[in-house]
Amino acid sequence: MIDFEEELKKFHPSLEVEDAVEAIYNQDLTDMADILIKMVEKTKEKEEQE
Repeated sequence: MIDFEEELKKFHPSLEVEDAVEAIYNQDLTDMADILIKMVEKTKEKEEQE
């Protein structure tokens, strides 16, 4: 049986929309575009060295 008092102790309110957006944008996440840009930059550097 569910102990509602115990479950209420575990409860954490969700972030407001503005706070959630800020939390998401403040994370340093690398996406495929970032990876491709770095690969192109490294390729250009190698070509310049040769």
